[in-house]
Amino acid sequence: MSEPFVLDGFLPYRIAVLAGRLSREFSRVYQDRFGLSRAEWRVMAHLSQEAEVSVREIHARVDMDKSKVSRAASRLEEAGIVTKRISERDRRLVVLALTEKGSAMMAELARAAQDYQAELIARLGPGAEGFLAGMAAMTSPTEAATRRHAGPAEAAAGQ
Repeated sequence: MSEPFVLDGFLPYRIAVLAGRLSREFSRVYQDRFGLSRAEWRVMAHLSQEAEVSVREIHARVDMDKSKVSRAASRLEEAGIVTKRISERDRRLVVLALTEKGSAMMAELARAAQDYQAELIARLGPGAEGFLAGMAAMTSPTEAATRRHAGPAEAAAGQ
């Protein structure tokens, strides 16, 4: 007889709950300081990594509905934080970029994010390195592709 399924012990569930909790904790920083929504923060964070990013690219990276990305981008544009323009390479795409005001805001947010990450690592204590290594292994593109194409036994064995 198999053991009963225990949701609280199911790793994907535990990770999803933890991700939500950590996201809510950090949201207090960007909401309190700048009045940003989670969608606006995610758009800004991705724009901080590249000079220009399309709405489609952000949608693909952050697991957020394209309409939410578009609405967040419109609010950020109205606030003078981002610019929007039609892509010269693909006229179907809307390309976003941080303005000077947005870059200054993002610099402050980046410092807050780095401080929050340091706090999280401190909370993990001596196990932090192993936790981070495990996360890296689970999120690497090579590992994900291998698991998608492996059979159940191979995926379980890590082959």
